Amino acid sequence: MTNKENYIRQETVTGVVPMLKKDRQYSFLDLFLSTSGFAIATWCYTQGAYVAQYLSFSRMLINIFCFNIVWVLIECLPVIFASRYGIDLWIWLRSVLGKKGVAILSTVISVANFGWYAVAAGLFSSSMINLAGKFGIVLDKDLWGPILGCLCVVLGTLIALGGPNVIKWTNRFLVTALLAVGIVVVVLCFTSVPFADILAVQPDLGEMTPLQAFMVSAEGNVAFAFSWSTQALVLPRLSKTERGGYWGTSLAYGVVAPFFVAAGGVMALAMFVRTGVYESDPTTMLSTLCGSGFALLSLLLVAFANVGTQGTGSYVNCMIVKSGMPKVSYKVLVLIAMVYVSALTVWGGVEEHFGTFISIAAFIQAPIIGMIVVDYLLVKKRKISLKAAYFIEGHDAYQFTNGFNLVGLACVVIACVVTILFVYNPLTGEIQSPLFLIFTGSGFDAIFGGLLYWIASLTPLKKYMLRDRDDLEIV
Repeated sequence: MTNKENYIRQETVTGVVPMLKKDRQYSFLDLFLSTSGFAIATWCYTQGAYVAQYLSFSRMLINIFCFNIVWVLIECLPVIFASRYGIDLWIWLRSVLGKKGVAILSTVISVANFGWYAVAAGLFSSSMINLAGKFGIVLDKDLWGPILGCLCVVLGTLIALGGPNVIKWTNRFLVTALLAVGIVVVVLCFTSVPFADILAVQPDLGEMTPLQAFMVSAEGNVAFAFSWSTQALVLPRLSKTERGGYWGTSLAYGVVAPFFVAAGGVMALAMFVRTGVYESDPTTMLSTLCGSGFALLSLLLVAFANVGTQGTGSYVNCMIVKSGMPKVSYKVLVLIAMVYVSALTVWGGVEEHFGTFISIAAFIQAPIIGMIVVDYLLVKKRKISLKAAYFIEGHDAYQFTNGFNLVGLACVVIACVVTILFVYNPLTGEIQSPLFLIFTGSGFDAIFGGLLYWIASLTPLKKYMLRDRDDLEIV
């Protein structure tokens, strides 16, 4: 077996194992571009349009950048450990949730995360239908939408099966091109309609107060930031340095992604000025606002960006599931994901309930984010037993209670239930408490989950939570 074949086998087929420094292939730029390729999928434009319908131009920019940057910088702190030891942070979570706890929650979270790729597939089909229209070919959206969406999923699956090296080179081209397109799109939006008209747009808030509207948008942005978190914990293990791992991840999710969300918001406001409708489909916005030549190029890049996103997303989420079920074949997981995302794409319901979807996905992940940051900094203080994390014989500190860390799992459940019942219900969009106007629903969920976990570590439960202190040979 060649070195390349051995590398891909180790990374994607054999299972989640620590990456030795000599095997790590991602520089800061490689990780930044690969992560950015994941972060700047055209769902950013959908997110931007969602925020724009609640806020004026200046408030929209403040909301998008402030909430994303702050939460991403915090949630990515444990990435330093992942880069140092070349491990997936879901391996760390075995010490927080237990072996079986990770298996269950990693699967549930990935099932939720894959909804994003149905959105990307839908946008791919819209791009291709619009491209065909530019050449005078009229395609029935009801017929061709699902077919082209499934084609996007299949093409992304092929990239995922190629492993991280294929993903790296795919994103090197796509991200560079899309960054340029994003900058030009923003400029064109400001020139396609008078800038004063964009500034003059005031949202129709109905019965909501301006503060409620601002925090509902903030909830969308915090949920958006959290949606990266469990996926952001995978790629940094490929980084050659800790600094490159942290900043390559943080800048992609905290700066590049919000920039494209803001671009989507600007496009939505420009579309409202032009047509009177807040449009969330970037392909429609590009066709309407940009000149025909640039629109053609943009639609093409947008279309194939979603293919790259499918590939990266399939790889990352299947590795998340694999961290909980290491004996399952990576290829089998990728193929199962292909069928699942294709079914979501044909259904089309994720896009119709976008705000609810991102909050539900974030509510599951939020307490885990809070707990892993607290565990990393305050409870285990950046030290775990790698032998116990990989269940080497004789090292069973993380078996806990039949594979479940009851304390960690209780913190997740309590945080979610309390948030939904007393702070914010993502299913109905109902604000339950003034606490929402301070923390947002997802933010409260994360803070409360971390606080519960920290308080538990101050009680006699600490002995149960820190069963690994006599097994820290690698620190």
